[in-house]
Amino acid sequence: MAETALHRTSHRVDITASAGVVYGLVADAVRWPLFLAPTVHVEPLDLEGADQRLRLWALAHGEVTSWVTRRTLDPAARRIDFRQEIPAPPAQGVSGSWVVEELREGSSRLTLHYVLPVPEERTTGATWLELAGEAELRALLENVKHLAERWTTLDELVVAVEDTLRVDGPAELAYDFLYRMDNWPGQLPWLTRLDLVEETPGIQRVRMDMVTDSGRTHTTEAVRVCFPHSGRIVYKLTESSAATAAQAGEWSVEPDTTGLTVVARHQAVLSRRYGTDATGAADTDPTAVHRRVRQVLSRDSTAILRLAGRYAQGAVRRIAPKS
Repeated sequence: MAETALHRTSHRVDITASAGVVYGLVADAVRWPLFLAPTVHVEPLDLEGADQRLRLWALAHGEVTSWVTRRTLDPAARRIDFRQEIPAPPAQGVSGSWVVEELREGSSRLTLHYVLPVPEERTTGATWLELAGEAELRALLENVKHLAERWTTLDELVVAVEDTLRVDGPAELAYDFLYRMDNWPGQLPWLTRLDLVEETPGIQRVRMDMVTDSGRTHTTEAVRVCFPHSGRIVYKLTESSAATAAQAGEWSVEPDTTGLTVVARHQAVLSRRYGTDATGAADTDPTAVHRRVRQVLSRDSTAILRLAGRYAQGAVRRIAPKS
């Protein structure tokens, strides 16, 4: 049996924000995909009480990895202990803690402690913390610092959009259209090229060229995590437009007793570089950019929902028996 060494390390950063704000940001893991760059998706498995179970997907060195973690929240001590309950095989799991200390008035210190088992003969199955390395962990803490120090204005930068469409067709076909994103070019006028790779079932890497309303083309990249049994596809843009610093969301197919609803939910964080928005227009007014980004997100997602509905309903008509 291979020997296992324990690698212990800590990283810390001082933040010009209250300890309560910093702790709240770290504790709210479900919102990490929108705010923390490496995190693609967080699926809550159990959020009852202080003990939580979460499944996370994250990027490190261009690779998507996933694990289940158990966390214990202690708001009074501003401490969150965690351990990987189901790491990426054959890893043995990382454990550690986030600790927030109050410093002088209005500032705090965030420290990430972790213990990493490292079998001497292991060459595959690295966890995110192994893949990330020192530089990316420091970048993660700087990401938290950046958010916490701008917490009072962050809500003004978040755009949230939800669009729905009732569909007279089977859920499986509506989901199939959303899943087969590589078939979208040619059906959406603003999407000129799309490359999709799915090396791991249910994990899609997407790179696409999109044309703005001003006629300019920009390239974006995304990771999609697909849940066919629940009719959901979550995504995160890993390379956004000039107007947005981050974007994440979900497509879902929701059957009920009277039919089917297809839902698109998107959230974006506006970039502070307001010079060019998603439509290509120049504007330094955040309110105007907020409105235009919201309009573009809603317009585009509505068009995709309609195509999904048409695909599902058209297939039903084609296979319906003749009277």
